[in-house]
Parts: sequence; C-alpha cells; structure tokens
Amino acid sequence: MNYRFQNLLGAPYRGGNTVIVNNTLLISPIGNRISVTDLIKSETITLPFQASSNISRLAASPDGIFLLAVDDNSRCLFINIPRRAVLHRITFKGPVTCLKFSPDGLLIAVGVGKLVQIWRSPGFVKEFFPFELVKTFANFNDKVTSVDWSPDSEYLLVGCRDLTVRLFCLKKKISELNNKYKPFMFLGHRDVIVGAFFGVEKKTKRVDRVYTLSRDGAIFSWSFNPSDDKLDENIDEPESPGTPEQRMEVDGNVNVKKRKNEDGDGDVEGNDGSLLHKGKWEMVKKDFFNQAGAKLSSCDYHRGLEIVVVGFSNGVFGIYQMPDFVCIHLLSISREKITTATFNELGNWLTFGCAKLGQLLVWEWKSESYILKQQGHYYDVNAIAYSPDSQLLATGADDNKIKVWTVSSGFCFVTFSEHTNAVTALHFMASNHCLLSASLDGTVRAWDLFRYRNFRTFTTPSPRQFVSLTSDQSGEVICAGTLDSFEIFVWSMKTGRLLDVLSGHEGPVHGLMFSPTNAILASSSWDKTVRLWDVFDGKGSVETFHHSHDVLTVVYRPDGKQLASSTLDGVIHFWDPINGLPIHTIEGRRDIAGGRLMTDRRTAASSTSGKCFTTLSYSADGNYILAGGSSRYICMYDVADKVLLRRFQITLNLSLDGVLDILNSKNMTDAGPLNLIDDDNSDVDDGVDKQTRIKSTYDLPGSMPNRGRPIVRTKCLRIAPTGRSWAAATTEGVLVYSMDDNFIFDPTDLDIDVTPEAIEAALGEDQPSRALILSLRLNEDNLIKKCILAVAPVDIKAVVASIPFKYLNRLIQTFAELLEICPHLEFILRWCQELSKCHGHSIQQNSRNLLPSLKSLQKAITRLHQDLGDTCSSNEYMLRYLCSTTSKP
Repeated sequence: MNYRFQNLLGAPYRGGNTVIVNNTLLISPIGNRISVTDLIKSETITLPFQASSNISRLAASPDGIFLLAVDDNSRCLFINIPRRAVLHRITFKGPVTCLKFSPDGLLIAVGVGKLVQIWRSPGFVKEFFPFELVKTFANFNDKVTSVDWSPDSEYLLVGCRDLTVRLFCLKKKISELNNKYKPFMFLGHRDVIVGAFFGVEKKTKRVDRVYTLSRDGAIFSWSFNPSDDKLDENIDEPESPGTPEQRMEVDGNVNVKKRKNEDGDGDVEGNDGSLLHKGKWEMVKKDFFNQAGAKLSSCDYHRGLEIVVVGFSNGVFGIYQMPDFVCIHLLSISREKITTATFNELGNWLTFGCAKLGQLLVWEWKSESYILKQQGHYYDVNAIAYSPDSQLLATGADDNKIKVWTVSSGFCFVTFSEHTNAVTALHFMASNHCLLSASLDGTVRAWDLFRYRNFRTFTTPSPRQFVSLTSDQSGEVICAGTLDSFEIFVWSMKTGRLLDVLSGHEGPVHGLMFSPTNAILASSSWDKTVRLWDVFDGKGSVETFHHSHDVLTVVYRPDGKQLASSTLDGVIHFWDPINGLPIHTIEGRRDIAGGRLMTDRRTAASSTSGKCFTTLSYSADGNYILAGGSSRYICMYDVADKVLLRRFQITLNLSLDGVLDILNSKNMTDAGPLNLIDDDNSDVDDGVDKQTRIKSTYDLPGSMPNRGRPIVRTKCLRIAPTGRSWAAATTEGVLVYSMDDNFIFDPTDLDIDVTPEAIEAALGEDQPSRALILSLRLNEDNLIKKCILAVAPVDIKAVVASIPFKYLNRLIQTFAELLEICPHLEFILRWCQELSKCHGHSIQQNSRNLLPSLKSLQKAITRLHQDLGDTCSSNEYMLRYLCSTTSKP
C-alpha cells in the first residue's frame, strides 16, 4: 500500500514564469506544484511537495542549486533542486510581482507591491533565521513589474507600473554617508514597464547601456557616459520608512562580499572604474515593434549575445539583435497571449509559455527547431486508460482531444483531435497498439498507435451522445452507452457494422464493462439498476441488480467473480454476478466527506449533497478497491474486511474550491463570496483558472456548474495492470501514484541471526542459496540484488529450487527491477526461465496474488524486446549500407 505521488500529467504549464537551470533543466509551475523537465533526456518529473495556492513566480540561483517559488498567497518556498526538498519557508507582506537572484547568488531582489526588498539568500548552513532583510527601496508610486541585477551585483534596475525605470545602488560607501541620494529615473515611456535590462560591452564587460521595454511595444536604448567627478562625501541612500537598514559588510550575520578598489579606501566602484549612479545616462534610440492591436506581454535579454526576445498578446514572438534593432525572427505560435519568454544560459534555446492554452515550447532559434513541444488539456480530463503493459496512459478531456503519454518519462507523444465534442471514455485493446474513444459528438473511434491515425469510426443511425465504452477480451465487439437515448450500441471491430442495440435502461448509461472471464456485459445507469447482458447469444438482459439510488459506475473484479457498483448515496455495493446475489456494502459517505464550497450554506460536516463515489477501480489482485468522486479525497478500501485502508488527498491548493473544511466568514459579503467577485481591473491573464468552466458531462443529476473557482474532484480512476501504480483524473490534472522504489525496512520473518553480516558471510563461504534466502527474509532490496548477481549461471537451477514459495512474489519484483537497470540480460532471463520451470504449478494456482508482480515482469520484458528489436533493425540496415558501399578487392 506504499503508494506515493510520482508525477502530474495533462497540464505542463498553467501560468507564471519559467526558468532554465544548467542549460538543460526547464522548471515551470503547474498549479501549486513545480515541474522539472530534462530537455536532453526528454523526461518530466513533478516535485513531491505543494504550495498553498497556484505558484506565480520562480527564480533560480546562478549555480542552479536553489529555487525560489512564490504562490498567489505570497508564501515562498526555498527549494534545493537536486535534493527535491523544501529547505525554508517565508511569507511576504504583499503580492510578489517579480524576484531574482543576484549574479553572485548572495542576495535576492523581491518586488513586493510598491516595494523592492533585498534579502540575504540562505545557504547550506543551518540557521534559525535563514532569510534576513538587508535593504528596502520604497520610492515607487505603483506596483513593481521587473528587476534586473548588474553583473557585479551592486546595482539594481527596477521597472514599475508608474511608467518609470529606476536605477538603485547597493554600495556600502553610499549607505554610510549622511545626505540623501536619489535614484536615477529613466522616463519617457507611455505604458506599463514590462522589462528593463543592463547591457554590457563585449570586450571590457562593463555596463554601458540600459534597455527598457513597455507594454505598448516600445524599447528605449540608454547610453552611459562616465563622470569625472569622484563620489561626493555628502551623498547618501534614501531613507526607507519603517524598514530596518542592514549594513552591507562582511560580519557574522551578513555574507556579502566586500569589494575594494586598488587604492583600498573602501569605496566600491563599478568594474569599469566609474559609478553608474554618478555618470550621465542619455536616451540614444527609440524603437517600436509595430504589432498593431497587440500588447507586449513578456520579454528577456541575453547579455552575451545582445539579443532581446519579446512575446505579444496575439501569440507572436520576435527576436531582435541589439543595439541595432535588427529583426532575426518574427513568428507566431498561437493566437493567445505569450505569458513567459526566457533564454537559457547559453542563449541558444528559448522557452515560451501560453497559460490560456496550457502550452509550453522550447525553441532553438538558430536551427529553427523544437526542443520541446508540450501542451496540456484546455479543460478538465474526463477519462484515462492504461495500456495492458502499463507503459502508456491515454487521457481524454472536454477540449475534444486525446493525448497519449509515456508513463516513465511523463511526455505526451501523440495528440488526436478528430473528435468535435468532449471525450468521455477511453479503452485500450488487448493488442496494446489500439485505443478506443467515445465522445459526445456521437462517434466511437479506433486509433492506431503505430501509424497515429484514426482507422475506424463507429456511428449510429441517428446522432447519440456516448458516455461509456468497453470491449470484450477478444476485441471482436465494441460497446458504448449513451447519455440521451439510454441505449447500449454494439459494433463489430473487424467490419465496423452495428450489430445490436441493447434497450432496457431508463437513464443515462454511465458504466460499462465486460467480464474478464466470459462474454457477459455489465452496465450501470441512473435508473437505479445494474444489468448483465449476454451480448453474443442475443438474449438481452440476463440479470438485473436493483439499488435504492442512482448507480454512477460499475466495475468487475479481475477474476470476474465479483461486481462493484457505486450509488448516489455514497455506498459501494458488491455483488456475486454468477449467482446474482448481493455480498456486502461499504458506507463511504463519511470517508469521502470533506471540503466546503464557497457557495455552500452549510458546513462540510452537516452537508449531505455530493458525497458519493463516481469512479471505482479494482486492484490487480482484487484485494482492494480505489474510489473517488466529488471530493478532495481518494479512498482505498479492503474489499474482504470492508475497512478503509488509506485516504489520499489529491491537492492542498487553496486556489481550488472545496479544499477547506471551514471557511472564513469574513470573506462572505452581501454580494456573495469575496473570492468570486471579479473586481480586478488589471489585464493580467492568469490562464486556465480564470476561465469560465463549462458544465461537465460527469456532473451529477440536478447539479449546477461552478462559475467561480474550479471545484476539486476526481472524475476517473485507473490502477495499472501491473498494480505498481495508479492514475486519477482530477481538477489539478492527471495524478500518478506509484510504489516507492526506495528501500523501506519491513521486518517479516526475522530472527537474531538474519543480519547483513550473516548474508555477507554466506556469500564469502560460497553458499548462494542460504545468502539469497536470508536477504529475502531481511527484505532489503540492495542485498537481494547482490545475492542474485553473485550466483553462478550453473547454480541458478539449484538455487531456484531451494526458494520457498512465500518469497516468490518478492523475487519476481526484483527480477522486474533488474531487467530495467541490469546489463546482464541473458543472466536475468535465465533466472526467469528456471523460476517458471520449477515453480510454474504454484504460480498458476496462486496467479491472483502474483498477478501484479508478473505484470511488472511482463512489462519489463516487453520493453526490452522492443528496444532490442529496434536496435537489431537499425544494425541490419547499417550493415546493408556498409556492405553496399564497400569496394570490391
């Protein structure tokens, strides 16, 4: 039962800025989580922790080790990226609009409302107060929009919504003097400042210019002329009311580098020998991007290449060579606003994000090729399906699209968009390369995952809306249930012809599933019944199970000897489909309860509406069942004992509705909940979360769609055939949970003699059987693998024969893991072969308990077979080519 969060699929990007660390790791926010994409390996992982609400701003340290993530509630996480751990937390006293590490990594500039705060960056040393406020600049008339550091970390360029850009100095000498010093102001823009950047001279690496960009598409170039005057001894930094001033010097508390000039007088100058705040800044050029009707929404500047990239609200982006303002590229990636545009450190890759479309692109501008092209679902995911080998996961959503993901890498490799309405059900065929989908557009389509095309479409004489889908084990018959006519349509997979129409239900047919062992079809409907149909004999309904409330879904146990159905009153019913008798029920209303909507007039404890399971899924061995619905919880039950084993809380995101049990009464006004009143006049687009939610096909009878914040819920649950992972289609996306691969000590069958030292001694005495059995009893993964690899090939048969049956499950799991990482392929396959020969009869008799491990082994062998097949084919063509090009002697 050791399932832990592994990944989040379905929404690679939802808003906020993105950063690239170490040139190859792309870090982007996904709601209240953070996704890390390796652009070289094409792998995406989601960090295991959550913020309190949607993450809006990210900043990475120059060395790529630390990450700052700030959410909509101004709560900040200080993260160690390699360790994937949260080191510190802090809450800012206002909305954070921008933040950035200094180039030396010692300071952090944070734009908090109308203030710019300079914080000392925490390090690896454990401290009671890791964050220390060093300085605050308060000379702004509106919100801060951008910050940029000079290369020497001594100057700060700050853009603001009051149409100005200010140059601040952090030098120690100035803060010690008495008189006030006013920051230099760059004026002339007629719209909100989007970005301001320092420019450096290539040869001397000195700051000699500044670029300022505004929302109306203007970019101003400013040139610096050094002044011959020395620093006046009567110049001082402006006072910051209400903010403690910290001295910028090296002592026991502040780790800031002290920079001295050659004279050693303590006066800190720029790396060009002049003071940027003492010289003269002149506007030398005004340029305009000339995007009629579009606003500049994002920008970035690369100092080394002197290139600026800009993104506009119409989906167009441009790359310009500065300071000559020469257009290198001007392309369009969508019709929606580009919310982030970022260079990597080398400047060869560009990252673009479109929050409204959930789109994330990494583009190499020199070769004009895509490094990464991922897009999440525009609306909620309705259906998911695992492939039989558990390597692929298909998702279908209200945006009419079907996406197929590789579970191990978290990447979507194909998108099907032929449906013209919401996709409501998905089903993988046993062949592993055929996917079925049902939609409200009145079609059921079959997709070829080899050629990536729709090779067959199943329709009805008159238009119908399909909400459920299944096929028999042989793949000869396809069945789909309807929302409007309450019928079940049966087609032939080979010919595509409509074979039969099953009538009898008096409500929408939301659940369909064939028995795993015979040709009996089970269907559930809102007419309070579950019906069994003999599809091949044409006898119609052969059994009817009556319920007291509307039936929302139905599933078979993998052995076909049990049937589970969920009703509107929050009860899970278990039936014997062979004898047609009820077995028992599980009352789940209290377990799934929790979460009060902002529009609810009752507390979560006293409310009785919506507390039911809308999706069920049996485990591979049938011992437990997962249930989810209109709640933030997913419940895992033991079927035999009827007890709750575990509850998974799918999200802690306060940006969603239904996460809190108790609401703050201060947020309730005469006009309704405060959070649902749209009084924000700003044109900032927050992406998917601000959109009006359409009514889902999975909303229960009589329910009204939420026109405010999205409601947390689970629409579909599927356990992988291997049993090692499961996926849930939720409001946050598709959550993937899997078994923890790390070692967890589980002391089963131990005594005082079972120790790692005893195992090492057995290996040293050339007793492989005893060493392997001791390691299996100790249940430590590394020792088990070491003992397996220590066995000589000629001794494998004898060692396998000595293994007790109760350790076979653990041994098979280890073989599946070794096939993924071990280079000794023939050696491990020899183990599997001897295990099947020696314990084949026992495995067959206890296949139900061993099914998850066997599925994992099958998955590993299938993947290796595919990889070897591709390698052999490639080598064959290469040898043919070499033979054809070899000259004759």
